[in-house]
Amino acid sequence: MHQLALTGLRNIIGQHDLDEILQERNKINTLLGDNISGSTAAWGLEVQRFEMKDVELPQAMQQVMAMQAEAIREKRARIIKAEAELEASVKLSAAAAQITMNPAALELRRMQMIAEVGAENNSTTVLMIPSDFVSLAHSLNDYLQRQAASRSGADEKP
Repeated sequence: MHQLALTGLRNIIGQHDLDEILQERNKINTLLGDNISGSTAAWGLEVQRFEMKDVELPQAMQQVMAMQAEAIREKRARIIKAEAELEASVKLSAAAAQITMNPAALELRRMQMIAEVGAENNSTTVLMIPSDFVSLAHSLNDYLQRQAASRSGADEKP
């Protein structure tokens, strides 16, 4: 009977993954009980309960399983992070489209950012310059450079 139980255990365990054996013990116990009952019935013995109680894993296998579990956790974390980045990019794109349709919204957002930075009670000073001023400064710089170039060209002529 002992040999039959060991052989049945090896056969059933060989057909399943280790994770499945550890996580679905009741299912494995049922399969083992059915396997043993079929063989012992011919002897006039009835197996009423069969239970796998203690599963001992070698240290090396435990380390491999821990590494596999860590890899799965890292994979899930990366997927969650990527999904969050995708969602954020969609929201930022929608916000940019909304602000483009109403330039005053950009100025309101800038004022809100200044208020948020000021509320943090830190010594950071933020100077927000509207993009129109930056464009105007670039245009003025280009104009002054053209004026300087035309003067230097006029000064060189005899």
